[in-house]
Amino acid sequence: MAGEGAPTLDALLAAVAPLGPLLDVLPNAAIFIKDDQARYVLANQALVERCGLKMARQLLGKTSAQVFPARFGPGYTEQDRRVLEQGLVLEGQLELHLYGSQEPGWCLTHKWPLSNAAGAIYGLAGISLDLQQAGHSHPAYQRLAAVDAHIREHFSQPISLATLTGIAGISVAQLERYCKRVFHLTPRQMIQKARLEHARRLLQDPMPIIEVALRCGYTDHSAFTRQFKMLTGFTPGQYRKAISG
Repeated sequence: MAGEGAPTLDALLAAVAPLGPLLDVLPNAAIFIKDDQARYVLANQALVERCGLKMARQLLGKTSAQVFPARFGPGYTEQDRRVLEQGLVLEGQLELHLYGSQEPGWCLTHKWPLSNAAGAIYGLAGISLDLQQAGHSHPAYQRLAAVDAHIREHFSQPISLATLTGIAGISVAQLERYCKRVFHLTPRQMIQKARLEHARRLLQDPMPIIEVALRCGYTDHSAFTRQFKMLTGFTPGQYRKAISG
């Protein structure tokens, strides 16, 4: 696959090269291209800084597993391999990432497989958007702030869209649209984020993982584990080992 895809990858990189300066001035969007072995072949400055590095060449030719801390990187590369081997498309995936400062942060990740004329996947392209502060200037901000406050206070209980629309006094369609504009997340993602943020804090203590799940609103241990791994790349147990190591 590498031999067949390489000329196409080279052509893509040559075409994108003039856009390098433009990609580097985007402060909150990590943009990258990887080859069929999940190795970086293009990385903009935001990604370089996210990894705690100074120059893009420090990333090129390496996988996420080689760039990020040993207990974290493999989870990111595992996701890459699903894109490369299965043709998986990721769109708006809410994820918790470990940044170069060793501080965790939330982002929305998009990844697409790259294929040549024969249909063979020769790499992937992606963008990971750091979630910024809410847009306080939006006309619906005060209503949505009440929605956010309700989610943060009641995330350990079932939260319905009907409850949230009642708080905001708007329709479901408006709630979805305004939440994306103000918080860059859907209401469901806001709930997931609140639960996982609390889980991340609780995992710093030696309480049983089933207890962590219950305190975060999950009645099913396996459901908690699946969602935690989907959003962080690790099982709760693996994450606990990583932060304690």
